[in-house]
Amino acid sequence: MQELTHYMGGEHVKGRSGRFADVFNPATGEVQAQAPLASAEEIDRAVQIAHEVQPKWAAVNPQRRARVMMEFVRLLNRDMDALAEALSREHGKTLPDAKGDVQRGLEVAEFCIGAPHLLKGEYTDGAGPGIDMYSMRQPLGVSAGITPFNFPAMIPMWMFAPAIACGNAFILKPSERAPTVPLMLAELMEEAGLPKGVLQVVNGDKEAVDAILEHEGIASVGFVGSTPIAEYIYGKGCSHGKRVQCFGGAKNHMIVMPDADMNQAADALVGAGYGAAGERCMAISVAVPVGEETADRLVAALKPRIEKLKVGPYTSGDDVDFGPVVTAAAKENILKLVQSGVDAGAELVVDGRDFRLQGYENGFFLGPHLFDRVTPDMDIYRKEIFGPVLSTVRAGSYEEALKLAMDHEMGNGTAIFTRDGDAARDFANRVNVGMVGVNVPIPVPLAYHSFGGWKKSAFGDLNQHGTDSFKFYTKTKTVTARWPSGIKDGGEFNFKPME
Repeated sequence: MQELTHYMGGEHVKGRSGRFADVFNPATGEVQAQAPLASAEEIDRAVQIAHEVQPKWAAVNPQRRARVMMEFVRLLNRDMDALAEALSREHGKTLPDAKGDVQRGLEVAEFCIGAPHLLKGEYTDGAGPGIDMYSMRQPLGVSAGITPFNFPAMIPMWMFAPAIACGNAFILKPSERAPTVPLMLAELMEEAGLPKGVLQVVNGDKEAVDAILEHEGIASVGFVGSTPIAEYIYGKGCSHGKRVQCFGGAKNHMIVMPDADMNQAADALVGAGYGAAGERCMAISVAVPVGEETADRLVAALKPRIEKLKVGPYTSGDDVDFGPVVTAAAKENILKLVQSGVDAGAELVVDGRDFRLQGYENGFFLGPHLFDRVTPDMDIYRKEIFGPVLSTVRAGSYEEALKLAMDHEMGNGTAIFTRDGDAARDFANRVNVGMVGVNVPIPVPLAYHSFGGWKKSAFGDLNQHGTDSFKFYTKTKTVTARWPSGIKDGGEFNFKPME
């Protein structure tokens, strides 16, 4: 069995705590590796290394830092297949999904090639008599990121790429369920020209997280995961004087209006609801058809599509729609929520509970599930399921559908499918959700816009990637300058050096 390492100071370092986490192959249920769980002392060592190298990295001009990102992008494209295979092996998602994971992180690294422009300050000439005023963006110092299992390539790059482009050192604490790809990314960054120690990867659990939050040498922390953990990290990080941004859970609604193209809406829901086995924070988990006729047509269109979905291991190639969930515990939790929906009276139109895959009986596979006539008081509506489960909540009117999305405590993403421009515009303006799609089921912004939810889906003032990321990973210094004049009243220059 493979024993994984930390990556500190440009070297693979064995864990010293004596504690390890099992890393599973979700398709077979077998333990394929063990990840070391760092102690507070190991986190401290990573911080010391970061503080030693960060000032030198900050002194490198932004254009040269951007060249490192440019080379990193080239290496990501070179190693795309290897990264995707390692990602699928630990997460379970299909190879196309895994490549998409890497690609969306790569696009943020591409955006960070523009660091010289994004780090420019402002200048006012003649703000007063002989006075000029200007601002500059400077790096925070050492930043840290705590990232989830479901996007082990994309989300680390969303954090460390802008942080490093801004001149910071970065300590990444990835999910112990999928630690291999983050280690590979750190190696690629150094191959691209990043000095050793600027990016470090330290595996760990709550002990490592608390050590990061409490360490005086870490200036900022980013997190993506569940809402309860996001609230904990945000509160504790802020209480220790850090700049913190945390992104939590989601319950994303897709409103289907009576005039929507029903085939387009059904295809969108299948892709958005079941891709990556529903293990993504931008998955559509609630379909809200407006009107009984619309609901009947939508469910009738969804049922045969969902029943045809193919579930299997990533090694089956492009013939698989989604793979297993990440752990046995995740599978058990999903099944409990599905049963709660049945017990509460929801109609289980497509039942994936008894799905079995020959040769992979011990894998963490689930078939797709479709519920109809779900109501807002049910657990399957209120809670984030993070699995291949789509719930249909019937709304009597557009206003009722809008209210469902607005009243839910989470506000990550939402969508509306309609041919009515007025309805779409009204929805986009009024809904209190951070990312909105109009006839787009998963409205994840491209890298040059920012990503972030509202309500209990996000904590902090700034979003991920886009220009917000450069604001988050820098602090602004404003300089007001006046120089003694060397011009006499008659206009003759009479400069004297200052004594």
